[in-house]
Amino acid sequence: MSWYCPHLDASLDLIERAFVSRAAAIVDIGGGESTLVDDLLARGYQNLTVLDISQRAIDANRERLGENAERVHWLTADITKVQLPPSSFEVWHDRVVFHFLTAPEDRFLYVHQVAKAAKPGGHVIVGTFGPEGPTRCSGRDVVRCDAKSLRDEFGKRFRLVESTKQLHHKPFGTTQQSLYCYCRLE
Repeated sequence: MSWYCPHLDASLDLIERAFVSRAAAIVDIGGGESTLVDDLLARGYQNLTVLDISQRAIDANRERLGENAERVHWLTADITKVQLPPSSFEVWHDRVVFHFLTAPEDRFLYVHQVAKAAKPGGHVIVGTFGPEGPTRCSGRDVVRCDAKSLRDEFGKRFRLVESTKQLHHKPFGTTQQSLYCYCRLE
């Protein structure tokens, strides 16, 4: 998995800068085997949901967490099809899903999910491939975004707070550009 990082420092930093309480509802979209949930639990966050399309990835994460897995809500679902409760998350985090949504209708459904499931005033953190990132990942086509194009995808209800580009050093010696956008849902 070329996108694997032992700790998601950029994501953790953005979540911490959102200044939400440790009881805030946070969802990690595509969080399958990611260690973000481990680090959030270690920092005292209490209301965490991990959503991934792969039951195998969810099971691996649960096994790694051991008893702490009981402190997390786990959802195995396709983010473009799942029914999430309205206005239920104060922080929406995604580091690996959006760029795989190459069909415009899938990106539209994704944005609709965010607008429905995030609380008004909520924090939306999306990491995707930047404009100089790869055009393919793990054998699949991807969408690359800059801050403006990502903001345009999300629409006027999402106010861009900040964006940052990052170079990710892959396990086999190459780098790829990522873009993190942090928005507030108006």
